[in-house]
Amino acid sequence: MQKVKPKKSLGQHFLTDTNIAGKIAHALSGENYNSIVEIGPGTGVLTDFLITSQVPFHAIEIDKESIAYLQKKYPEKNFIVEDDVLKADFSRFTPPLAIIGNLPYYISSQIFFRVIELKDSVSEVVCMIQKEVAERIAAPPGNKTFGILSVFLQTWFDIEYLFTVHENCFHPPPKVKSAVIRLTRNNRTAIDCDEKLFYRIVKQGFNQRRKTLRNSLKNICLNLDTSRDVFNKRPEQLDVETFILLAKQIDNCISNQQQ
Repeated sequence: MQKVKPKKSLGQHFLTDTNIAGKIAHALSGENYNSIVEIGPGTGVLTDFLITSQVPFHAIEIDKESIAYLQKKYPEKNFIVEDDVLKADFSRFTPPLAIIGNLPYYISSQIFFRVIELKDSVSEVVCMIQKEVAERIAAPPGNKTFGILSVFLQTWFDIEYLFTVHENCFHPPPKVKSAVIRLTRNNRTAIDCDEKLFYRIVKQGFNQRRKTLRNSLKNICLNLDTSRDVFNKRPEQLDVETFILLAKQIDNCISNQQQ
């Protein structure tokens, strides 16, 4: 079959190392999901390990050349959904879902925000992303790389950095190292505060991460009591639970202000 040409516009770096593909596939727990959804199967190196699963398998692909290639490679299978992962209707898949893939690095953060939107349907995510982004997502509070995406994802998922992948495992080789991480849905069904306000506080704090929270959040509520020690800290020093408590305090402040 004719090979698929990697396209810069889609951020395609096709995985060529079958050993790495096997490790990624086997990183799925095999539990607590009713469907597997691969994002961006490309030439099917990872798909080879997933398509024989006893769990219903689907793959979302936007590249028409890749789709044609995969249809020839697996002529008896009907698993491809031609769509943009950022817009795709995931309700067509039976939840809970396991999402897996070698993510396009230029939209990996957007894909994770999509995962957060789908959190009630997703039990597990195993994916390969840029090493720097993987370290940031898995970083604990207090780490200088701990940021917005760290907080948002760690609110709903337990995160494990699994292993690093060398540039030479891809065609064409990316200019950065890659890493595989696993996200496992935690037991949190809701946060005990206004969710939109929680996200707003985290974003506003980290968008001015060199400032203390007293300064970065001062415009959120005019009567906010910033005497507590937490307001002397910078956002990367707070864990998820502290951000939730902070959101509750600010929510009460806003409610009292509106009365």
